[in-house]
Amino acid sequence: MTDPARQAFHGFEQQPLREYAERAYLDYSMYVVLDRALPFIGDGLKPVQRRIIYSMSELGLGAGSKPKKSARTVGDVIGKYHPHGDSACYEALVLMAQPFSFRYPLIDGQGNFGSSDDPKSFAAMRYTESKLTPIAEVLLGELGQGTTDWTPNFDGTLEEPSWLPARLPHLLLNGTTGIAVGMATDVPPHNLNEIVSALVHLIDDPNASVAELCEHVKGPDYPTTAEIITAPSDLRNIYETGNGSVRARATFKKEAGHIVIDALPHQVSPSKVIEQIAAQMRAKKLPWLEDIRDESDHANPVRVVLIPRSNRVDAEQLMGHLFATTDLERSYRVNLNVIGLDGRPQVKNLKMLLSEWLRFRQDTVTRRLNHRLQKVERRLHLLEGLLVAFLNLDEVIRIIRTEDDAKAALIARFALSEDQAEYILETKLKQLARLEEMKIRGEQDELAKERDKILSILQSSAKLKKLVKDELLADAKKFGDARRSPLVQRGAAQAIDETELVPSEPMTVVLSEKGWVRAAKGHDVDGATLNYREGDGLLAFARTRSTQQVAFLDTEGRAYSTPVHTLPSARGNGEPLTGRFSPAAGSSFVTVASGDNDTRFVLASTHGYGFVTRFENLTGRNKAGKAMLNLSAGSAVLTPSLVANPETDRIVAVTSAGNMLAIPASELPELDKGKGNKIIEIPKAKLSTERVVAVVAVGPGNTLQVRSGQRTMNLSFKDLETYLGTRATRGHLLPRGWQKVEGLDVQ
Repeated sequence: MTDPARQAFHGFEQQPLREYAERAYLDYSMYVVLDRALPFIGDGLKPVQRRIIYSMSELGLGAGSKPKKSARTVGDVIGKYHPHGDSACYEALVLMAQPFSFRYPLIDGQGNFGSSDDPKSFAAMRYTESKLTPIAEVLLGELGQGTTDWTPNFDGTLEEPSWLPARLPHLLLNGTTGIAVGMATDVPPHNLNEIVSALVHLIDDPNASVAELCEHVKGPDYPTTAEIITAPSDLRNIYETGNGSVRARATFKKEAGHIVIDALPHQVSPSKVIEQIAAQMRAKKLPWLEDIRDESDHANPVRVVLIPRSNRVDAEQLMGHLFATTDLERSYRVNLNVIGLDGRPQVKNLKMLLSEWLRFRQDTVTRRLNHRLQKVERRLHLLEGLLVAFLNLDEVIRIIRTEDDAKAALIARFALSEDQAEYILETKLKQLARLEEMKIRGEQDELAKERDKILSILQSSAKLKKLVKDELLADAKKFGDARRSPLVQRGAAQAIDETELVPSEPMTVVLSEKGWVRAAKGHDVDGATLNYREGDGLLAFARTRSTQQVAFLDTEGRAYSTPVHTLPSARGNGEPLTGRFSPAAGSSFVTVASGDNDTRFVLASTHGYGFVTRFENLTGRNKAGKAMLNLSAGSAVLTPSLVANPETDRIVAVTSAGNMLAIPASELPELDKGKGNKIIEIPKAKLSTERVVAVVAVGPGNTLQVRSGQRTMNLSFKDLETYLGTRATRGHLLPRGWQKVEGLDVQ
């Protein structure tokens, strides 16, 4: 009995969606890899490029012809061979015509084909005209000589070449990039003379190593005169593995105190570089630079002028900073992943690339010779019949005039082949009468010599290699040129430290109660007199310099830091610190400190514990801050106090009950982080009501100010001897009337 479900879908193939999707994706992947993104090693072209070049040759747009509208070429390409978008096809055509994109352009464009500043600023295809360049002959010269396989076009009405019979390895000359499914390719351009030299060496010595080939192929050769600064050992490693990266650096010279950049790395836009440098100038990160000008024109495609602020500016150091922070120095990925003669993609080293291309070239030459041999032998065969006709001209004419089947009669009478008889019958009588035996025999001799020469080459591997070598050297002599990208060994570019770029100025960092921060120039700024947002006011401030870092402590005892010069100006309300940092939920910023890395501060909590630490420990790049002061339950962070000299300074702590204790600073440990040691004793029974108000460091030349209400009591360093005691004790009570201490200041 037939299954009803099968009856319902009679004539249709049933397949699980998972299997169908997997097969469809794999088919698409193979198409992208083999027919779109990765180049074939033989001619080094992607399908769209191959079709453009072939269509232009079919339109008669050779190097010696007049150019035609690019729209005509694009129309032919997408209408006959490449049924895709016209804009993508035209962009591929333009790319092959741009001398700043292709090392050896294949198309000669007339009109606006873009500029190095904006490669995609080319005019529409209805405005531009194009034809092939002379070097395109290297790809097309042997096309009609039986050197390629032909495949039907997309609709089966025409045929197109599966590849072009390149006489030179175009893949390495112009390079290519492509992204397929699961793989990519990045082949840099090279110098024609160097590649041919390596090929000749490989023909002479098939066992040559990659290192020996690298003596000929020094490195990539981009269409720009920017320096390649990759070390020779790294370049050799690229050619041995097929992977790596190449670094190119702009070149500059000094003119009348100015710095003139006259060459940029490949595919780097002058306008983008100028924008990058201008952005640093606006951010005040290039105080050495006064102005930047773009003086590029038709005569000088790249001329960017940097004007230093003075003659004392070190141009090398400034350019080193720009190399490290802008596209004046750029890295290019190298991935020699191409489709080989076996039709499979593979990452190949230099020897594999050159050896495989030489096999392709030898096969192409062999096919060309065999094709020519067939033509020569056919011509000799026809000439033999023609000679018979000339020697028996009257009889031939009689047969043609009297016989009904002249062809059969000629074959029977003179023992001719069908081709010979057909050729005699197609020859005009006037031409036949003019034929001379000497001319026929002369042509036979020349063709016989050519046949023997071809046969000798086909039968000798050495002669075939010599022919390939001679043709390579002839093309190198015709199309070769000097290297453009000089290979120069340079050290790595170093960005100038940010603090060196910022002028050292006195600054005052002001933190508001709601966590807004700003920086004012000078140390005489009174934070209390600044304008604040409604409901906000001064919380803390720190005197520092524009070249230093500033650290903020939150209620959890975590420290956060940022460069002072990056803070907003005090002319406004500043910015919230939560925009720069990510404190824990519920915590808030309570105090601020600043200094050099080796500056020491005493950190303490309201429960009387503390330690000395270097300012460097308060700094870090983590937006979530770093744990600094461990707090016991109910305690809070006190404002850090500067310790000028741990050997002579005294640490003074005062509680809300009026107890004050002074101890030598050397009695406190120096820690990177932690809880510290007990400085002043607060009985456990009083921890809920009594707290430490302030902990400060006082030096021999300082005066301690004790603030109580509107009054201030000044104590000299000698006066503190009254309050000297042992660490972790209660200290001494302040005089009556001064026991409600609000804070301590050091002058």
